[in-house]
This record gives sequence, structure tokens and C-alpha cells, in this order.
Amino acid sequence: MADLKITRRMGLAVALLVYALDQFIKAIIIHGVNLPVRTVIEVLPIFRFYWVENHGISMGFLTADGPVERWLLVLLTAAIAIAVVFWLWRERNKLDAAALGLVLGGALGNITDRVRLGYVADFLDLHFGDMHPFLVFNVADAAITIGVLLLVLRALFVRSPAASEKN
Repeated sequence: MADLKITRRMGLAVALLVYALDQFIKAIIIHGVNLPVRTVIEVLPIFRFYWVENHGISMGFLTADGPVERWLLVLLTAAIAIAVVFWLWRERNKLDAAALGLVLGGALGNITDRVRLGYVADFLDLHFGDMHPFLVFNVADAAITIGVLLLVLRALFVRSPAASEKN
């Protein structure tokens, strides 16, 4: 039971760290740098800050055109975040708990944006000339993506001892 408590705390600590970092960087970008007014700041030949108000979810799906859709997206993402909390609460593997913490912290960061602003603030643009392999994203999006990739990679390539014993 002690291991489970440590694993939970670690996952929740990762979520809190991701959430705080996401909101802190968004505050700097919005209020300090004033990116909503400036719209674009070239940082490197392959990276820039580019202001996007994302009214949908990933890749433009489920765009919220009005307040009803906005709050439905808040409810949908909150339900997903709650499911992640339940998964985290039962998770015994520390790597999976950290990955779930990344997903949870990112989801909470984007939920906060949607509640406060009415959209998710995206501003990180990695590009190679005119080629944009990624959509404009934020710290929360990056955390969610990394967390999901870790969970998928572990599910595909790492066998648990119990699964090995059955074979």
C-alpha cells in the first residue's frame, strides 16, 4: 500500500507541476510578451511564437462555435480528466503514473483556458521552412502528447512480469 501511495503522489505531483508550468508560461506569453497583439515572434529559423485561439480540440475537431459547445467541451474534457484521475488512483507502475500525471496536468491546463478565456491559448510553432509537421500547440498539449506516447509505448513494448508468466 505504501508503494501505491508513493505512486499516486508522484503522478499527482507531475500533474501539478505540468499545470503550474503551463499556466505560468501562458501568463508570460499573454500578459508579458503580449502575443495576442503581436501575433508572431520569430525565435529561431525553425521555431516561433504564433498566437492561435483554439476553440476546438486536437486538430480542429469539435470546434465550439458558441457558449453551449464551449461548455460541452469543458464537460467532455473534465470527464476525461476524471477518468485519468481514477486510472492514476489505481495505477501501480511509476512510469505509467508519471505519464498519467502529464496527461492530467495538461488536460487541467487546457480546461482552465477554456473556462477563463473561452478558448485554449496555443502559441508554440515548430516548423521547417513552409513545412509545419505539428499544429501550433502549448505546454499542456505537449505534456498530453508525451504522456499518451509513454503509455502507448509501454503498452506495446514492455511486458509486465505477470504477462510473461502466463506465456
